[in-house]
Amino acid sequence: MPELFIGIGHGNAAQASQVVAILNPASAPVARLRAEARQAGRLLDASQGRRTRSVLVMASGHVIESALEVRSLTEKFNRAFQAREDAARP
Repeated sequence: MPELFIGIGHGNAAQASQVVAILNPASAPVARLRAEARQAGRLLDASQGRRTRSVLVMASGHVIESALEVRSLTEKFNRAFQAREDAARP
């Protein structure tokens, strides 16, 4: 089956199978994670200059900032995976 990409806001998409976590950016550990990723060149800003409302951690170690809420992204991922499962059923 082809890879599933999920819209993470403002015309950007991420490979769904590579997302390890969707985090709220407000905590100190997530702020440290973002700072470390920025320093290592692994931080991707998909917020298009808007306030970061969620942070996606990828299997590759990259960290993606998104302007969409954690809840919205979680619902999008759940709907996409459910639709894929439904389509795979005979």
